[in-house]
Amino acid sequence: MPDLIPYEQRRPDARDQLARARTFYEKCARRRSIRDFSPDPIPDELLEWLVRAAGTAPSGANQQPWRFVAVTDPALKREIRVAAEVEEREFYEHRAPPEWLEALSPLGTDWQKPFLEIAPALLVVFQIDYERDGKTIHKHYYVRESVGLAVGLLIAAIHEAGLVALTHTPSPMGFLGRILGRPENERPFLVLPVGYPAPEARVPRLTRKRLDAILTWNRGGPPPEAR
Repeated sequence: MPDLIPYEQRRPDARDQLARARTFYEKCARRRSIRDFSPDPIPDELLEWLVRAAGTAPSGANQQPWRFVAVTDPALKREIRVAAEVEEREFYEHRAPPEWLEALSPLGTDWQKPFLEIAPALLVVFQIDYERDGKTIHKHYYVRESVGLAVGLLIAAIHEAGLVALTHTPSPMGFLGRILGRPENERPFLVLPVGYPAPEARVPRLTRKRLDAILTWNRGGPPPEAR
Protein backbone atom coordinates (compact mmCIF):
# COMPACT_ATOMS: atom_id res chain seq x y z
CA MET A 1 0.00 0.00 0.00
CA PRO A 2 1.27 3.53 -0.77
CA ASP A 3 2.16 5.81 2.13
CA LEU A 4 -0.36 8.64 1.70
CA ILE A 5 -0.37 11.98 3.51
CA PRO A 6 -2.90 14.85 3.43
CA TYR A 7 -2.55 17.37 0.61
CA GLU A 8 -2.13 20.80 2.18
CA GLN A 9 -3.11 23.63 -0.14
CA ARG A 10 -5.87 26.09 0.62
CA ARG A 11 -8.37 26.56 -2.18
CA PRO A 12 -8.38 30.28 -3.12
CA ASP A 13 -11.56 32.16 -3.86
CA ALA A 14 -12.43 32.49 -7.55
CA ARG A 15 -11.35 36.13 -7.90
CA ASP A 16 -8.00 35.52 -6.22
CA GLN A 17 -7.50 32.43 -8.36
CA LEU A 18 -8.06 34.36 -11.57
CA ALA A 19 -5.82 37.22 -10.44
CA ARG A 20 -3.01 34.82 -9.60
CA ALA A 21 -3.32 33.04 -12.94
CA ARG A 22 -3.27 36.33 -14.82
CA THR A 23 -0.28 37.65 -12.84
CA PHE A 24 1.67 34.49 -13.57
CA TYR A 25 0.82 34.74 -17.26
CA GLU A 26 1.99 38.36 -17.38
CA LYS A 27 5.30 37.37 -15.78
CA CYS A 28 5.76 34.53 -18.26
CA ALA A 29 4.86 36.79 -21.17
CA ARG A 30 7.82 39.04 -20.30
CA ARG A 31 10.26 36.13 -20.39
CA ARG A 32 12.60 36.08 -23.38
CA SER A 33 15.52 33.93 -24.42
CA ILE A 34 18.69 36.00 -24.06
CA ARG A 35 21.95 35.59 -25.98
CA ASP A 36 23.72 38.69 -24.63
CA PHE A 37 24.78 38.00 -21.04
CA SER A 38 26.54 40.05 -18.41
CA PRO A 39 29.56 38.24 -16.90
CA ASP A 40 28.43 39.33 -13.41
CA PRO A 41 28.46 36.28 -11.12
CA ILE A 42 25.37 34.85 -9.48
CA PRO A 43 25.41 33.24 -6.02
CA ASP A 44 25.78 29.47 -5.80
CA GLU A 45 22.90 29.40 -3.33
CA LEU A 46 20.61 31.02 -5.90
CA LEU A 47 21.42 28.31 -8.45
CA GLU A 48 20.75 25.66 -5.82
CA TRP A 49 17.27 27.03 -5.09
CA LEU A 50 16.49 27.13 -8.80
CA VAL A 51 17.46 23.49 -9.18
CA ARG A 52 15.44 22.61 -6.09
CA ALA A 53 12.40 24.10 -7.83
CA ALA A 54 13.11 22.06 -10.98
CA GLY A 55 13.39 18.95 -8.84
CA THR A 56 9.76 19.30 -7.73
CA ALA A 57 8.53 18.47 -11.24
CA PRO A 58 6.32 15.44 -11.80
CA SER A 59 8.04 12.42 -13.27
CA GLY A 60 7.16 8.94 -14.46
CA ALA A 61 6.70 6.70 -11.38
CA ASN A 62 8.35 9.52 -9.37
CA GLN A 63 11.74 8.28 -10.58
CA GLN A 64 13.08 11.84 -11.02
CA PRO A 65 15.39 10.88 -13.90
CA TRP A 66 17.40 14.08 -14.07
CA ARG A 67 20.82 15.43 -13.23
CA PHE A 68 21.67 19.14 -13.21
CA VAL A 69 25.34 20.02 -13.54
CA ALA A 70 26.22 23.60 -12.63
CA VAL A 71 29.33 24.83 -14.47
CA THR A 72 31.00 28.05 -13.34
CA ASP A 73 34.65 27.10 -14.02
CA PRO A 74 35.86 29.38 -16.87
CA ALA A 75 38.10 26.66 -18.29
CA LEU A 76 35.22 24.18 -18.48
CA LYS A 77 32.91 26.77 -20.01
CA ARG A 78 35.56 27.47 -22.63
CA GLU A 79 35.92 23.76 -23.40
CA ILE A 80 32.16 23.40 -23.76
CA ARG A 81 31.99 26.40 -26.08
CA VAL A 82 34.75 25.09 -28.33
CA ALA A 83 33.14 21.65 -28.60
CA ALA A 84 29.66 23.09 -29.14
CA GLU A 85 30.85 25.41 -31.90
CA VAL A 86 32.36 22.47 -33.79
CA GLU A 87 28.93 20.85 -33.93
CA GLU A 88 27.10 24.12 -34.55
CA ARG A 89 29.34 25.07 -37.46
CA GLU A 90 28.75 21.67 -39.03
CA PHE A 91 25.01 22.16 -38.54
CA TYR A 92 24.83 25.63 -40.08
CA GLU A 93 27.18 24.88 -42.94
CA HIS A 94 26.27 21.29 -43.84
CA ARG A 95 23.54 19.55 -41.81
CA ALA A 96 20.68 22.03 -41.68
CA PRO A 97 18.20 21.93 -44.58
CA PRO A 98 17.48 25.31 -46.25
CA GLU A 99 13.98 25.57 -44.75
CA TRP A 100 15.40 25.20 -41.23
CA LEU A 101 17.96 27.93 -41.82
CA GLU A 102 15.20 30.11 -43.24
CA ALA A 103 13.12 29.55 -40.08
CA LEU A 104 16.11 30.54 -37.94
CA SER A 105 16.98 33.66 -39.93
CA PRO A 106 14.67 36.07 -38.00
CA LEU A 107 16.56 35.17 -34.82
CA GLY A 108 19.94 36.14 -36.28
CA THR A 109 21.71 33.07 -34.92
CA ASP A 110 24.83 31.42 -36.31
CA TRP A 111 27.40 28.82 -35.26
CA GLN A 112 29.24 31.13 -32.89
CA LYS A 113 28.13 30.73 -29.24
CA PRO A 114 30.05 33.23 -27.06
CA PHE A 115 27.31 33.14 -24.42
CA LEU A 116 28.61 29.72 -23.35
CA GLU A 117 31.67 31.48 -21.97
CA ILE A 118 30.24 34.86 -21.00
CA ALA A 119 27.24 33.70 -18.95
CA PRO A 120 28.38 33.24 -15.33
CA ALA A 121 26.85 29.76 -15.07
CA LEU A 122 25.80 26.93 -17.32
CA LEU A 123 23.19 24.50 -16.07
CA VAL A 124 23.70 21.36 -18.10
CA VAL A 125 20.72 19.02 -17.83
CA PHE A 126 21.12 15.27 -18.27
CA GLN A 127 18.43 12.63 -18.53
CA ILE A 128 19.04 9.44 -16.56
CA ASP A 129 17.84 6.52 -18.64
CA TYR A 130 18.45 3.85 -16.00
CA GLU A 131 20.08 3.19 -12.63
CA ARG A 132 22.54 0.37 -12.05
CA ASP A 133 22.59 -1.57 -8.77
CA GLY A 134 25.51 -3.92 -9.13
CA LYS A 135 24.63 -6.07 -12.14
CA THR A 136 20.95 -5.13 -11.99
CA ILE A 137 19.65 -2.37 -14.26
CA HIS A 138 16.53 -0.47 -13.24
CA LYS A 139 14.99 1.23 -16.25
CA HIS A 140 13.33 4.64 -15.93
CA TYR A 141 10.04 5.46 -17.64
CA TYR A 142 8.84 8.56 -19.51
CA VAL A 143 12.34 9.95 -19.16
CA ARG A 144 12.32 12.71 -21.79
CA GLU A 145 8.83 13.82 -20.83
CA SER A 146 9.84 14.00 -17.16
CA VAL A 147 13.04 15.93 -17.83
CA GLY A 148 11.17 18.32 -20.14
CA LEU A 149 8.72 19.10 -17.34
CA ALA A 150 11.60 19.77 -14.94
CA VAL A 151 13.28 22.11 -17.43
CA GLY A 152 10.02 24.02 -17.85
CA LEU A 153 9.84 24.62 -14.11
CA LEU A 154 13.54 25.55 -14.08
CA ILE A 155 13.06 28.19 -16.78
CA ALA A 156 10.07 29.66 -14.91
CA ALA A 157 12.08 29.73 -11.66
CA ILE A 158 15.02 31.45 -13.39
CA HIS A 159 12.72 34.16 -14.71
CA GLU A 160 10.96 34.54 -11.34
CA ALA A 161 14.36 35.08 -9.69
CA GLY A 162 15.13 38.01 -12.02
CA LEU A 163 17.65 36.12 -14.13
CA VAL A 164 17.65 35.20 -17.80
CA ALA A 165 18.50 32.02 -19.67
CA LEU A 166 18.77 30.49 -23.10
CA THR A 167 17.82 26.96 -24.15
CA HIS A 168 20.79 25.65 -26.12
CA THR A 169 20.78 22.23 -27.79
CA PRO A 170 23.86 21.60 -29.92
CA SER A 171 23.51 18.35 -31.84
CA PRO A 172 24.97 15.90 -31.15
CA MET A 173 25.67 16.69 -27.48
CA GLY A 174 27.76 13.67 -26.50
CA PHE A 175 30.75 15.93 -25.78
CA LEU A 176 28.98 17.24 -22.67
CA GLY A 177 29.08 13.88 -20.92
CA ARG A 178 32.77 13.51 -21.78
CA ILE A 179 33.78 17.00 -20.66
CA LEU A 180 31.77 16.85 -17.45
CA GLY A 181 32.67 13.27 -16.61
CA ARG A 182 29.12 11.94 -16.46
CA PRO A 183 28.41 8.19 -16.42
CA GLU A 184 27.04 6.33 -19.43
CA ASN A 185 23.49 6.17 -18.07
CA GLU A 186 23.21 9.98 -18.23
CA ARG A 187 22.51 11.56 -21.63
CA PRO A 188 22.73 15.31 -22.33
CA PHE A 189 19.32 16.93 -22.70
CA LEU A 190 19.93 20.68 -22.72
CA VAL A 191 22.35 23.46 -21.84
CA LEU A 192 20.98 26.53 -20.05
CA PRO A 193 23.32 29.52 -19.82
CA VAL A 194 22.04 31.50 -16.82
CA GLY A 195 22.80 35.01 -15.62
CA TYR A 196 21.85 38.65 -15.99
CA PRO A 197 21.25 40.33 -19.34
CA ALA A 198 24.03 42.53 -20.66
CA PRO A 199 23.15 46.24 -20.66
CA GLU A 200 23.16 46.20 -24.47
CA ALA A 201 21.07 43.01 -24.73
CA ARG A 202 18.56 42.99 -27.56
CA VAL A 203 15.96 40.38 -28.51
CA PRO A 204 14.11 39.77 -31.79
CA ARG A 205 10.66 41.28 -32.16
CA LEU A 206 8.41 38.26 -31.85
CA THR A 207 4.69 37.62 -31.67
CA ARG A 208 3.10 34.71 -29.87
CA LYS A 209 0.12 32.80 -31.17
CA ARG A 210 -3.31 33.99 -30.11
CA LEU A 211 -5.20 31.96 -27.55
CA ASP A 212 -7.66 30.66 -30.13
CA ALA A 213 -4.72 29.25 -32.11
CA ILE A 214 -3.43 27.15 -29.22
CA LEU A 215 -6.59 26.31 -27.21
CA THR A 216 -9.47 24.16 -28.37
CA TRP A 217 -12.54 23.80 -26.15
CA ASN A 218 -14.69 20.69 -25.87
CA ARG A 219 -17.67 21.62 -23.71
CA GLY A 220 -20.00 18.88 -24.87
CA GLY A 221 -22.18 18.47 -27.91
CA PRO A 222 -21.05 17.45 -31.39
CA PRO A 223 -17.48 18.24 -32.46
CA PRO A 224 -17.03 21.59 -34.30
CA GLU A 225 -16.55 19.97 -37.73
CA ALA A 226 -19.90 18.13 -37.35
CA ARG A 227 -21.98 21.25 -36.64
